[in-house]
Amino acid sequence: MPNNSPASTAHPGDALWDRIRREAQQASEASPHLIKLFRDTIADRSDLPNAVFHRVATRLHDDILPVARIVEAFRQAAAADPAIPDAMRADIEAVLTRDPATHRALEPLLYYKGFHAIQTHRLSHWLWTNGQRDFALYLQSRSSEVFQTDIHPGARIGASIFLDHATGLVVGETAVIGNDVSILHAVTLGGSGKEGGDRHPKIGSGVMIGAGAKILGNIVVGDDARIAAGSVVLRAVAPHTTVAGVPAKTMRTQTPIHPSATMEQNLGELDPTYFNPSI
Repeated sequence: MPNNSPASTAHPGDALWDRIRREAQQASEASPHLIKLFRDTIADRSDLPNAVFHRVATRLHDDILPVARIVEAFRQAAAADPAIPDAMRADIEAVLTRDPATHRALEPLLYYKGFHAIQTHRLSHWLWTNGQRDFALYLQSRSSEVFQTDIHPGARIGASIFLDHATGLVVGETAVIGNDVSILHAVTLGGSGKEGGDRHPKIGSGVMIGAGAKILGNIVVGDDARIAAGSVVLRAVAPHTTVAGVPAKTMRTQTPIHPSATMEQNLGELDPTYFNPSI
């Protein structure tokens, strides 16, 4: 694979970007039929943010929004808010440390729609908060179509986010998601009716939300809580608590720190004395 792009300027000595470039070189040698993908996304890019911007734009573009316009918007947003590229890097690291199926740093960059959906949201949220709401809503619509996620541009999302599979994720306008959160597929952070105002869940840091869980209404899920797969959560969840069921009940009040990092979803380890059917 050609290596004629300039050195990274955003993060001199960037170990993550260097790793991705090495992996791309190896991948191009093993899969020469994909060399255009590796060249266009990685070898021809100056740094990691621009590689991500180009890859996401390539997947989102259509007859209305060309690749160059989406990349330009990403660059404007990142220049105005350095937290955007910083969070993007943290998102890649989150995938690497939490997903046992991921063996290379280039995999989320090139292939994972959950990672791409989060980066699209970071741009759409910046546009939403800077008076470009139609552009933001159009990107939301494209993300829903391309990545099978529906994240309102108004939602506020932290860094180090892992969307595992991501298909069917719905996040409402006034939802808030903290840092170091892991969310599996078919999760809904929704309202509980047609009321306006602040109506969506507030998810603390370190939380793990299992597949198919529905968290509804303006309720708080505390730091390091765990929501079991298939649960319907209608009331606040205390920090360090595991809940499960329909409606969700407290199963454990000593959930380990950062369940989002361990990704442990087997409730078989729970002490049955923690179960409290009155909650």
